Amino acid sequence: MLKLLAKIQAFRYDERGATAIEYGLIAAGIAVGISVVVFAFGDDLASLFTDMSTKVQERPS
Repeated sequence: MLKLLAKIQAFRYDERGATAIEYGLIAAGIAVGISVVVFAFGDDLASLFTDMSTKVQERPS
């Protein structure tokens, strides 16, 4: 029983891989933020780029 408790305590204080997990969580948060912005403003951005494309194509040479 003491070996099990010692292993649990060692696992609790083991910080190997913690940085990788933190960076993964940061990347996931950024991805969620980008998704929210794209879904919120996606139609507006699409129409903006369509208008810009039309204006560039109509430009006299």
